[in-house]
Amino acid sequence: MDRKLALVTGASAGIGAALARTFASHGYDLALTARRADRLEALGAEISQGFGVEVLTIAADLEDPKAPQAILDHLGSKGRHVDALINNAGYGLTGTYAETRWEDQAKFIQVMLTAPSELAHKVLPGMLERRFGRIINVASLAGLVPGSEGHTLYGAVKSYLIKFSQSLHLETRSTGVHVSALCPGFTYSEFHDVTGTRDQIHQITPNWLWMSAEEVAVAGYEAAEANRPIMVPGVQNKAVAALAKLVPDDLAKALMGGQSRKFRKI
Repeated sequence: MDRKLALVTGASAGIGAALARTFASHGYDLALTARRADRLEALGAEISQGFGVEVLTIAADLEDPKAPQAILDHLGSKGRHVDALINNAGYGLTGTYAETRWEDQAKFIQVMLTAPSELAHKVLPGMLERRFGRIINVASLAGLVPGSEGHTLYGAVKSYLIKFSQSLHLETRSTGVHVSALCPGFTYSEFHDVTGTRDQIHQITPNWLWMSAEEVAVAGYEAAEANRPIMVPGVQNKAVAALAKLVPDDLAKALMGGQSRKFRKI
C-alpha cells in the first residue's frame, strides 16, 4: 500500500477516536484497536467513508499480555506495517492503593505501561529501517505534577510515558522517527464517566480548564510532525505545568494533597 498506516489503541472513543480522525484527515490508513468491537466498526465505517482511507478494526484487550503481538500479527497477515503508533489506551482505578486488588493494579500496569512499551519496541526497528515513523504516547498533565491521593499509579505511569518518550526522542534523532508524549489536562471524553467522577469534577472545575478531544488530537499530531518530545496542549495546561516546576516541592505536594479528594473518587 502507498498510504502509511497509523495504529491507534483505545480508539473507540474520546482522544483515541479524535486522533484516528486527525491522522485519517492527513491521508493515513488506520488500524483501530479497543475492546468494544461494535464501537470500533462504527467508527471505522465513519472514517473510511468520510476520509476515503482504509480502516482495519481489531477488537483486543490489552490486559492480555499476548494482545500486542496478536495485533501486529494481524496487521502483518494483511500485508501492512505500522508507520505511526498512537499509544492511547488507558483508564483510571479509583480508591487508595491499599483498598484495591493487586490483580486490578497488575492489569492496569499491563495496559498503561507494558503494552505501549512493547508495541513501541516491536514497531521501532521497522520505522528505523524505513527512516520514517511517528510514535505518540498519550500521557497526561498528571505526569508533570506531584502525585495525588487516589488513582495511585495513574500519575506514576503517565510520568513514565513522558520519560520514556523523551529517551526515545533522543535515541531516534535524525532517523526520520519522531516521538512525542502528549500531556492533556481535563478533556471532554468518557474517562470521568468510567471512573464515576464526571459530576464531581464538573462541579469544582471551571469550563475554561477543559479542552475538546479534537483540540488535543490536533495538538498531538502537530507535535509529532514537529518532533517535539513533550506536548502540553492548551494555555491553561501549559501554565499548570510551568507552575509545577516553579513552586517548591513541599508547597506543590501540600497543594496537591489538599485537592486530591476533590478530583479523585476515593
